[in-house]
Amino acid sequence: MLNPFIPTKMKQKVIDRFIRYIRVETTSDPKSGLHPSTPSQLDFSRKLAEELKQIGLSNVTVDDNAYVMATLPSNIEKTVPVVGFVAHVDTSPDFSGKNVNPLFVENYNGEKIVLNKELEIELDPKLFPELLNYKGQTLITTDGTTLLSADDKAGLAEIVTAMEYLIANPEIPHGEVKVGFTPDEEIGEGANYFDVEKFGAQFAYTMDGGEIGELEFENFNAAGAKIKINGRIVHPGFAKNKMKNSLLIAQQLLNMLPANEVPQHTDGFEGFYHLMEMNGKVEECNMEFIIRDHNRAIFEHRKEIIQGIVTQLNIQYGEGTVELDLKDQYYNMLEKIEPVKYIVDIAEQAMIDCGISPKIKAIRGGTDGARLSYMGLPCPNIFAGGHNFHGKYEFVPVESMQKAVEVILKIIERVQNVK
Repeated sequence: MLNPFIPTKMKQKVIDRFIRYIRVETTSDPKSGLHPSTPSQLDFSRKLAEELKQIGLSNVTVDDNAYVMATLPSNIEKTVPVVGFVAHVDTSPDFSGKNVNPLFVENYNGEKIVLNKELEIELDPKLFPELLNYKGQTLITTDGTTLLSADDKAGLAEIVTAMEYLIANPEIPHGEVKVGFTPDEEIGEGANYFDVEKFGAQFAYTMDGGEIGELEFENFNAAGAKIKINGRIVHPGFAKNKMKNSLLIAQQLLNMLPANEVPQHTDGFEGFYHLMEMNGKVEECNMEFIIRDHNRAIFEHRKEIIQGIVTQLNIQYGEGTVELDLKDQYYNMLEKIEPVKYIVDIAEQAMIDCGISPKIKAIRGGTDGARLSYMGLPCPNIFAGGHNFHGKYEFVPVESMQKAVEVILKIIERVQNVK
């Protein structure tokens, strides 16, 4: 039976490891067409592989696509399920992850936190009331100019620290454990070249959730829609019955979508259409949407609505005016998790054992685990501890990272009881 509370020196190790990781820029790029999408991810993955070798893991590999895999061999005689833990090395392209300069706020007092006095950037509990849940704890924040990279370098640090703890304490019994690190999760390509058979786990957990206690095994069904609108430019003084303004057609398209079914007006199990990017001139306009819904039937209906709008506009303005490239990205993992629901129960009880109140909820997004579940590796998602991902207001409580390490260790212990 392992000690449910890791020693202070291990707490410091997860902090030091996290700080070391976030200082390495690994932003992914959705437009590069490469895999990994940026060379910095491969460099970082190679460094992680060397670190896994140094702490004593076996069968450590890193391929040219930046996937890292390693094994902690079993030290018990009986056969138990092989469990895996997965995190991603990239950070979001939504905000700069270069030159991250973390700030430490010790014994947080519940007041505003000045991230950058010169730029007048503050973490205010009036805007971010979740801050008040961490009074008295140590917070790691940004300096107001970059994201923090807790998504998902907190997960990386927690997994490596947990493995190091078990290797340093060989008297703790455990079955075989697999570790996997992926690139490009933030641009939806994290599972593209993941070799499930090589990984060799029967099930796994992504350490890629938010606040302490999060346990997720439902997520959005997701699609991406790229729309090109072909206009016609003529001199505006002689444009009557000739000009076809692609920008105005784009505006018309937006007005044909349900106005309140956008991210800023939805939560819980409510889906949405999200305009990610729009640029153009009279002659050509390009739009990029993401389409999300937890319910598969409603998800399919949302795609039909987009297709129907495109059809209507082409009838109105002429065939070929609006071109649609609509592709599914991932699906709700619930369908694949329900038959093996016991793996969720293991994680839930592990949190309870560690003094954490589980917060079971649906992900308003996706993880590598969603796609991996459909590839034959059931993979619920567990908290890594961070808040306000993908921006300058991101922070992570040190105590949450410590608890995540404890949960990993407790899951490994509980897997030994699976029959």
